[in-house]
Amino acid sequence: MSRITILGSGAWGTAIALSLHRRGGHQLSLWAHSLEEAQQIVAARENALFLPGFPIPTGLTVTGDNAVVRDAEIVVSVIPSEFLRPTLTRLRPYLHSGQIIVSATKGVEDRTFLRMTQVIASSLSDTNAAASTEALAHKKISIPIGAFSGPSFALEVAQSQPTAVTVAFKDPAIAARIQAELSSETLRLYTSTDVIGVELGGALKNVIAIAAGVASGVGLGFNSAAALITRGIAEITRLAVACGARRETLAGLSGVGDLVLTCTGSLSRNRTVGQELGRGRKLPDILASLGGKVAEGILTTRAALGLARQHGIEMPITEQMELILDKGKDPREAIKDLMLRPGKDEH
Repeated sequence: MSRITILGSGAWGTAIALSLHRRGGHQLSLWAHSLEEAQQIVAARENALFLPGFPIPTGLTVTGDNAVVRDAEIVVSVIPSEFLRPTLTRLRPYLHSGQIIVSATKGVEDRTFLRMTQVIASSLSDTNAAASTEALAHKKISIPIGAFSGPSFALEVAQSQPTAVTVAFKDPAIAARIQAELSSETLRLYTSTDVIGVELGGALKNVIAIAAGVASGVGLGFNSAAALITRGIAEITRLAVACGARRETLAGLSGVGDLVLTCTGSLSRNRTVGQELGRGRKLPDILASLGGKVAEGILTTRAALGLARQHGIEMPITEQMELILDKGKDPREAIKDLMLRPGKDEH
């Protein structure tokens, strides 16, 4: 039996917790960012805001107590990217060597352009921000940090629908341990040592999903969707490889697999955002209608372009999405500009 704490009581964190509970064999805690949120879930015996309709079993502890992190052997981080750094800084005093952190957040940090495992590592090394005593300021934490990503809608995982994802750690032995600890008859994990590829595939596909939604929203058909998905994986791969990823990783579950799901599935929040933009709605109104749920691709669009500029990589689809999201460009004009780009060889 392993002691596992899931950080983040959104839809994805709750779905992972439910999947692990059904698997059995673990002592599980679901950590909410506030005591009030934890109490609401406990009182209702379901996550009524983010994942309604799925009872929270009595064997799954839901808490807002930071100290629950201290007892965990495995910490699964499902904190939205924009809140990840302050949350890990807050929890740093409860983390210690000997634990394993698995990042299941799909994003790139705005302004720093760091991947989520890099943000976690940076937060743990930022002793000044987290230290409450002089002793803690000199405390060094050595924790392996890996990534968990793939085509996985939270609702379907909660429903026990068969799902396959990838878990990546630099150390293959740790990846194999997490594979054994999290796999079940409905959740299959494949291992990888390409943390960069697994993370960037999961993060950047959200931007392309917004584009696919835009195309749908303006009334374009299957030809356009196929073109966006195919050219989308091309620009994702260019950037990921420039950052040190392996090309074959982007052809796997955390690349093409996740991209196809998010660009075509009606449960995709990023696709939904794009679709509503294509129909003429304004971004603030769309975000308000999400009811507190996060579409990571919005922030990732800007961060991805910052990362691309650092590496001199061209990302035309992502550039057009930034113009729509940040500058209010007409979605039809954005699609037109993509089609009118100078011709080139496919490879």
